[in-house]
Amino acid sequence: MGRPFGVPVYVSPSWFLVAALITWVFGDQLDRVLPHLGPVRYLVSLFFAVAFYASVLVHELAHTIAALRFKLPVRRIQLQFFGGVSEIEKESETPGREFVLAFVGPLLSLALAGAFYLGMKAVHPATVPGVLLAGLMISNLLVAAFNLLPGLPLDGGRMLRAVIWGITGKPMTGTIAAAWVGRALAVAVLIGLPLLTQTGTLGNPSRDIGGMDTVMDALLAAILAAIIWTGAGNSLRMARLREHLPELRARTLTRRAIPVQTATPLSEALRRANEAGARALVVVDGQGDPTAIVRESAIASVPEHRRPWVAVSTLAQDLTDGMKVSAELTGEALLDHLRTTPATEYLVLEPTGEIYGVLSTLDVEKAFVKAMARPQS
Repeated sequence: MGRPFGVPVYVSPSWFLVAALITWVFGDQLDRVLPHLGPVRYLVSLFFAVAFYASVLVHELAHTIAALRFKLPVRRIQLQFFGGVSEIEKESETPGREFVLAFVGPLLSLALAGAFYLGMKAVHPATVPGVLLAGLMISNLLVAAFNLLPGLPLDGGRMLRAVIWGITGKPMTGTIAAAWVGRALAVAVLIGLPLLTQTGTLGNPSRDIGGMDTVMDALLAAILAAIIWTGAGNSLRMARLREHLPELRARTLTRRAIPVQTATPLSEALRRANEAGARALVVVDGQGDPTAIVRESAIASVPEHRRPWVAVSTLAQDLTDGMKVSAELTGEALLDHLRTTPATEYLVLEPTGEIYGVLSTLDVEKAFVKAMARPQS
């Protein structure tokens, strides 16, 4: 939909479902307040749905601007079912920055609610602008209040995580605590929201609540609870992965490789590799400079009886600058490099420029799985 501050904004297909639902529900509310509108009320409701999600976008932009201010890359902003998300690719370096990064979103939603409240004072309440401004004020208050709940993946959960991180000095401890509070919130929403509506606590007298209202309330509670529970679990998994990221080292994951000339038969190259205990082949020119990597999948596709007649150059992938990786890369720096230039194999070089070996993305994926399977420290 655009690239504010250089960050692409996407709208998920689920947004259209929510927009239609908001249009229908708000249209019924308008029929009670402004019955003279007739069918036009649904156009007004659609405008409200778009304006509401514009407010959500502003909320997410607050997170994005703060992240960019802290030199944290933001992959994208996505508007989706029940709100939006700013996909920030790195963790904050300090608990203070984490707290600010989480708090600016609800703070801006509160500021928007205040602006809409001031706008209400300038118009008659029983008009289309008055009703729209009132709806936007209430919706932004709800967005701020919901996001301030102290459980992951909500902003309030990230604030709680930052506080515990600051007290204990351990970000993982903060994540675990905030994630379990988030799961408790999910259970509370699942049970509590239908009870609140049934007892009339949320505004409607209990005698006016019908069977369809009960079903819709239960469905809404189940969806919200599932989103919070799943988000809390994902936060735990990502935190555990980030905790083990320093263990991902290009040097330890690299397969030993031997250099071979362009015209070397595949059978001869494999014989040399077996003798040297190597598991990869790098094609070099006459000066010994690497020019290509012999792909593992290509080797496996050549039958053994044909290998003496196949030159390694026919199975090689030419090297680009992005396919050259320093043996000193670790953790997120390594992953960022691989994500920037996707490939199946990479040439790993010593700081002096000498060939160290070949890094396979398959080996990196296996290391990911092992990292996720390890118990939390």
